Amino acid sequence: MPPAYVKPYVKRGKNDAVDAAAICEAVTRPTMRFVVMKSAEQQAALSLHWTSNLLVKQRTQLVNMIRGLLSEFGMDIPEGLERALRAFQVLTEAYPAFAK
Repeated sequence: MPPAYVKPYVKRGKNDAVDAAAICEAVTRPTMRFVVMKSAEQQAALSLHWTSNLLVKQRTQLVNMIRGLLSEFGMDIPEGLERALRAFQVLTEAYPAFAK
């Protein structure tokens, strides 16, 4: 339960006993919303989604890093993954030292 849902039920200063009493009070309210437990399938789907997002983010970081490094050599690489990969392939064929 988020602390923001419990805060209205805190009557006085903050300590463990007061917090526990506020949580007990909040839980007994009929309008209190709780988080539903996710099934194993839902957790697996979320894990795949998070992993996919992470891979896309890391790929973008890598392409941007390569673009930045090559721009220091005066080579402009167009934005976009496909164009950047194509340009990088052309550069590695023309300058094998970049591929090392």
